[in-house]
Amino acid sequence: MKKYNPTTPSRRHMMGYDFSKLSAVEPLKSLKKSFKRSVGRNNQGRVTSLHRGGGVKRLYRTIDFKQQKMDVPGKVFSIEYDPNRTARIARITYADGERRYILAPEGLNVGDKIVTADKAALKPGNRMRLKNIPQGSLVYNIELFPGRGGMAVRSAGTAASVLASEGGYVQLVMPSSEVRKVSDNCFASYGQVSNMEHSTISLGKAGRNRWLGKRPKVRGTAMNPVDHPHGGGEGRQGRGTRRPKTAQGKVTGGRKTRNKKKKSGVFIIRRRNK
Repeated sequence: MKKYNPTTPSRRHMMGYDFSKLSAVEPLKSLKKSFKRSVGRNNQGRVTSLHRGGGVKRLYRTIDFKQQKMDVPGKVFSIEYDPNRTARIARITYADGERRYILAPEGLNVGDKIVTADKAALKPGNRMRLKNIPQGSLVYNIELFPGRGGMAVRSAGTAASVLASEGGYVQLVMPSSEVRKVSDNCFASYGQVSNMEHSTISLGKAGRNRWLGKRPKVRGTAMNPVDHPHGGGEGRQGRGTRRPKTAQGKVTGGRKTRNKKKKSGVFIIRRRNK
């Protein structure tokens, strides 16, 4: 982690990333592309998600979440920064000459070799089927359905733990503490996602949040009644409703929001704590 000298009040507690550990190379041009962010608007330009907008411009790095080059070894050319995600990414040069970006796990270094196979060595970055990963192992970039590519456990410092295997399914303890069944034919990468220090970052000032595309939030009690169910009243008033609500009037604050009829609910063995 990088700490800054307290030259201003906002710098006093500011913390940043130590980019000296990353490779000093330019991003691969063939795997970069421009993209337009929704910034909280729908196709009519109306705000549908509050407190989103602005942010610095950035180019998208095409990440290979599927990693379907079976039994083709690849060598790590560089570990790079990706402005679109919290984790670091690794540029892989495969034996057939193709180059791709993947999520970099903790402990993967320049020059290391990785491979995707039905069964591979238990090394960070190697990708294999869940049925061939021993119990107690940490995995990331997990497929929830065979062939669809990694869909879960992709943010910085996260990992799921292999709990047990039974009846064609593997039980995983997800980062949220949820215990979930996943088909043992699904692929997962061995290890833990890189950049574990991300959770300790102190932004230091409001402007740094604006760079990330996060706009200021206003308390509901500070609004007018027409704008929020908690608004109105002379001076500081209570919210006026029995349960806290969103600006749209939906009950919130500890209420479970998952649809009970969701098809994937049958794969959840134990709900998350929060």
